[in-house]
Amino acid sequence: MSASVLIVDDDDDLRELLREQLEATGRYSATTARDATEALAVLGDSPIDVVVSDLRMPGTTGTELCDEIVRLRPDIPVVIMTAFGSLDAAVDAIRAGAYDFLSKPFEPERLEVVIDRAVRERTLRDEVQALRRRTGDVPGYAGMIGTSPAMERLYGLVDRVAASEASVLISGESGVGKELIARALHDKSRRAGGPFVAVNCAALPEALLEDELFGHERGAFTDARQARLGLLREAQGGTVLLDEIGDLSLSLQPKLLRALQERRVRPVGGDEEVRVDVRVIAASHRDLRTEVEAGRFRSDLYYRLAVITIDVPPLRDRGDDVLVLAERFLDELGVREGREPPELPDDVARRLLDYGWPGNVRELQNCMERLWTLSGGETICLEHLPPDLQADESRGAAAGTEPPAFSSLFDVERRHILRVLAACDGNKSQAARILGIDRKTLHARLVRYGRG
Repeated sequence: MSASVLIVDDDDDLRELLREQLEATGRYSATTARDATEALAVLGDSPIDVVVSDLRMPGTTGTELCDEIVRLRPDIPVVIMTAFGSLDAAVDAIRAGAYDFLSKPFEPERLEVVIDRAVRERTLRDEVQALRRRTGDVPGYAGMIGTSPAMERLYGLVDRVAASEASVLISGESGVGKELIARALHDKSRRAGGPFVAVNCAALPEALLEDELFGHERGAFTDARQARLGLLREAQGGTVLLDEIGDLSLSLQPKLLRALQERRVRPVGGDEEVRVDVRVIAASHRDLRTEVEAGRFRSDLYYRLAVITIDVPPLRDRGDDVLVLAERFLDELGVREGREPPELPDDVARRLLDYGWPGNVRELQNCMERLWTLSGGETICLEHLPPDLQADESRGAAAGTEPPAFSSLFDVERRHILRVLAACDGNKSQAARILGIDRKTLHARLVRYGRG
């Protein structure tokens, strides 16, 4: 086992002693910080497996630091140590989310045991979460809902890319959830302790957008009564999302390119450049390669942004995720209204599955709110659907009376699921467990087969 440990203590001698003892085992790499401010900076810059913090320090206490780490990085276990061992101190630390509590003085072996156990439990927790995503027990990832193969591939890519400092370009149609992907990349990165700042490049005129990105000095223009940092500097140590980057004007593009290349910005009206440390994520519903070919987007800026590209699949390519999302939106409406959400009838569910969803997840969410409102939160009917969905014909039988031609894979899956359901005497919960999917996914499959 090899673990990265952050030791936080205002006692220089003890801090270095613990670091030397841990590194002497050959099983740990240790980083040190003398207070909470330094500790949070380290967490923002370095991958840390376990934090070991003193309880009593000048300024922010170990308990308060633990509380902040739990808020920002709940995946990192925190061990609190103190010479003022008492039941009250232990209770406060545990309430703040500490993994364990050590009273000084303690043997180095005792600390090693606690660290090893914390690392094992964290690894196990990560494995369980991954397993739950694969089996459908958790129908999503980092705020995104769905267990379709397209989304599972996306989740895996986000996991791999998050640890990198490379710029990322997220592409996809409007409404697919590109900002959720950007937030997931930030939350799973070494910069998670820093700010996440987003700006929509299509929402502001050029002059305002330049000021929004780079800031200005006092007196730079009329009404500039005080200086403004700008979003690139506000995101210092964190991540900035440049949403709808394809709408950035040609005159602003070289200024942004220079800022990204030099990692420096010059505020409007300023004489000096200021260094910035941010990770840049860009997003666009446009095909930027096409924009480059058409001369509307600089190729050098495109290659600077698209070091890594992530394509978010449209809702129509996500299969049964449509029903999983629809039911989740109804559940949320039920919580908001304080009522039990209505069931989706089979005919409505089939129409949702057959529709193309040009507005993607955003359109589906609006559709569910419409269904709830028109049904009064009671029985949902086809008549409650938006006109586009009422007029939409099944994708499989659009042109005639011929039944839809299922692929062999579809047919094999259908027969297997129905056979397992029959063996379970119609018990859907038991069948879902055997099949390794959640009950809502099983229901979606049965609706497809006309057996919902």
